[in-house]
Amino acid sequence: MRKRLFIFIVLGISLFCDVFHVAAAPKTDSRQPTAIFDAQRAFAILEKQCDFGPRPPGSAAHRQTQRYLFTELEKYADNVELQPCQYEVDGVVLRLNNILAEFGAKVVTGVEPIRETLLLAAHWDTRPFADRDPKPENQDKPILGANDGASGVAVLLEIARVLSLHPPPRRIVIVLFDGEDYGRSVDDMFIGSRFFAQNLGKWRPDYGILLDMVGDKDLSLPIERYSWEANREFTQAIWNRASTLGLAPFQQRLGAAILDDHVPLIKVGIPMVNIIDFTYPYWHTVEDTVDKCSPKSLEIVATLVMSIIYDGL
Repeated sequence: MRKRLFIFIVLGISLFCDVFHVAAAPKTDSRQPTAIFDAQRAFAILEKQCDFGPRPPGSAAHRQTQRYLFTELEKYADNVELQPCQYEVDGVVLRLNNILAEFGAKVVTGVEPIRETLLLAAHWDTRPFADRDPKPENQDKPILGANDGASGVAVLLEIARVLSLHPPPRRIVIVLFDGEDYGRSVDDMFIGSRFFAQNLGKWRPDYGILLDMVGDKDLSLPIERYSWEANREFTQAIWNRASTLGLAPFQQRLGAAILDDHVPLIKVGIPMVNIIDFTYPYWHTVEDTVDKCSPKSLEIVATLVMSIIYDGL
């Protein structure tokens, strides 16, 4: 996930105040699901992805991971589809697949459906080269991507299991993006999300949440600046909910603006928020391994996402 980081040096007092202004208190009348997010199951899903090895497009591990993720989602979702996309980089044709899953499409007796669609997204590919590794000899090696890729996917696959046991009151679309981390420049990155944004069709959401690098043991989640600038009220509501739930890693401050899979969707008018720990010291290095991640971090992020699924904002 090679993202261009923009640090804004000057932040006016009025801007600071806007971040922490809350128009209305978030809901607290949570309807707890009968099936609970299992952090250990989620962590096992993270480990399973890493067991395949690095998963850049075109590799055998990439194909094995696609089959695994599709098969797992088929166990839980009302509908699962591949969204194929071809993309050429330096004369190499990549055959990519976004993995799309739908929940809440069926009418459940006694449940009054809410007429909206929430998108939950992560990327499932990994970077072909560890270009941020401090050791030059490692910089052309592929990364394992325990946090950068596998963590967000792990949260969403375990949430998929919960949704199958406790149907959501609103339609949920889970999208696992392919080709997020491929290129050496941003021109050849976010391939799957750019394709999805231009081919929404029946999958078009009303709003969405992206999870990226959410498994770090030392989890730190300030407000991502692109999300806040594009959809301030929506973004503030999410961090407010985290505060109400007592989720300390969600920090009530503005962080960096990070180019990621949410940006192509913002550009086509979909309110999207990126939940990301961009202070992760092993980003794009060969040290992005399972031992750097924690089930507790996955649980913290999932607690917030499930609250939004079942109670809205």
